[in-house]
Amino acid sequence: MVYIYKKTVGGKSYYYLRISERKGKRVIAKDIAYLGNKIEEVKKNLDKLSDYKDEIRKAHKTISLFLESNYYLEKIKSLKLKKDEFLKEKIEEVEACGLHYNKIFLKKDKLTKQEILKNFLIEFAFNTTSIEGNTINLAEAKNLLQDGLTPKDKTLREIYDLQNTEKVFFEIIRLKEKLNRKFIIKIHDSLMENIDPRKGYRTVDIRVIKSNFDATPSVYVKTDMNLLLKWYRENESKLHPLVLAVIFHHKFEKIHPFMDGNGRTGRMLLNYILMNKNYPPLIIHKATRKEYLEAMRKADNSELTQSEIRDYLDLVQFNADEMINGYWNIFL
Repeated sequence: MVYIYKKTVGGKSYYYLRISERKGKRVIAKDIAYLGNKIEEVKKNLDKLSDYKDEIRKAHKTISLFLESNYYLEKIKSLKLKKDEFLKEKIEEVEACGLHYNKIFLKKDKLTKQEILKNFLIEFAFNTTSIEGNTINLAEAKNLLQDGLTPKDKTLREIYDLQNTEKVFFEIIRLKEKLNRKFIIKIHDSLMENIDPRKGYRTVDIRVIKSNFDATPSVYVKTDMNLLLKWYRENESKLHPLVLAVIFHHKFEKIHPFMDGNGRTGRMLLNYILMNKNYPPLIIHKATRKEYLEAMRKADNSELTQSEIRDYLDLVQFNADEMINGYWNIFL
């Protein structure tokens, strides 16, 4: 198998074509060609290579993903961005995703964008509902949402859970509404359609299982949601959009304003904020649920109207990784 290997020396990148081969029980990797120190140079030198043509073709997807992501990363690095205390060194990779999203993805033809967003939605719907206990697997989710094939031995609640996620996701893409009480309740109600008839903010106290915080008492839910929206407006132009979206999501979950569906609503709102600020949506994966919940718990130390770095650093870093690791596989 061939792939491109990047070596960084003194802050400068050098790219090599590397091959890995299995010999007995060992995997041996060796550099077979130096490709240059700029992505444009790498592309030209790859085309000139006469050896390993078949291997390069077989690894086309992996190599293309590497080249494109690093091309946009180089573009961002050249801008010498201002440091962000929450994102730290990850800001460059997040901005590389944002640059490609705006310069390439958003300018694709309508049908291609719809197909890519559909692929994103299937993975998002599977993961966001699985985190809450939905047992429909990824293949079944794809069959349901892409081909309309109902999975066997699954409850109607689980099926509606995925279908509602799809409906709401494509609705928020079209919407340019301000983030307010009415909009949030509308998103929640749509996600819970045919699942839970209880509409609007909850009017009884609840206990969030396996949490280390107490959800807002019911009589103060409206007050705390108003404080959260006030915090959002005050920080909308101060915080990086990803930081803003992540902290909003956590504070929303800590209030837990609804009887059910808070996690799914919060993750949908996170993506609404990102897309409304011209950043790509992200997926919090079922496989990283443990790390997600641990980072959320650490952020529970924060007060509703505060956003201290010590409380939110791990959660912001976690979400940045989810965006960086997932973006290029879907949106490239």
